[in-house]
Amino acid sequence: MKVFYKFLRIFIVLAIFAVVLRFFVMWIIFQPSQDMVWTPDQSGFDYEDIFITTSDGVNINGWHIKCENSRGTVLFFHGNAGNISHRGDSIRIFNSLGMSVFIIDYRGYGKSEGSPSIKGIDIDALAAWNWLVAEKKIPPEKILVFGRSLGGAVAVELMRTQRPKAAMLESTFSSLADMAGFLGPLANLLVGGAWNSAKTAVNIDTPTLCIHSPADEMIPYRLGRKLYEALAGEKYFLEIKGGHNSGFLLSAPEYRKGLDEFLTGYYGEYEILPF
Repeated sequence: MKVFYKFLRIFIVLAIFAVVLRFFVMWIIFQPSQDMVWTPDQSGFDYEDIFITTSDGVNINGWHIKCENSRGTVLFFHGNAGNISHRGDSIRIFNSLGMSVFIIDYRGYGKSEGSPSIKGIDIDALAAWNWLVAEKKIPPEKILVFGRSLGGAVAVELMRTQRPKAAMLESTFSSLADMAGFLGPLANLLVGGAWNSAKTAVNIDTPTLCIHSPADEMIPYRLGRKLYEALAGEKYFLEIKGGHNSGFLLSAPEYRKGLDEFLTGYYGEYEILPF
């Protein structure tokens, strides 16, 4: 019996350690903010403040920012920190390139209800897609799915079941397990196969533009390249300079040119507006 209780205590300690470690990993992954620092009307945009009820009953918030005579609509999935009000620069860039934008806050972010989780955010993404297609009557061939950082994994998972005209994946990773590689064998145990974008990508033939900077200090460039190589369909790679959160601004001329060339190929030409 002494041996049994000894192993039981060891098991309990290891179980508690695993729970604490998983909580720590989830804390790193999700860093939401509820403080809204900007709204589209401050930049003169015509927009709708939207609330959608997901299939599991959570109300999530989003903005539908319209562009006059737009060539398409961007379904925008942001990164792991902040909320939609921190994405004003990206919204302005897409608007100047002739794209309307629908950007959502995942559950637990901004004004959205609930708490973030991998499964929950995937449900949120599908709800956003369904709102565009069913409620706004925007056909899939007019939708571009865009994901930056963690949002890239959300975008790839959505494309497992939905088919937009094209996609852009910026500064994102090949899998959560690759991102947690510093944990060694524990990485797969803690995050499992969740958001394994590289594995999913081999079955995705949606035309995709991947964007990454070799100087990205948060998501290694090699993981962005690994995802790019895994994509099965027509694909392009745009290398930018600068850090994880500043690269698209630091590389603004090359960045906007690369985005416009890709958009022109799939959504038609547009007279680019000043940014």
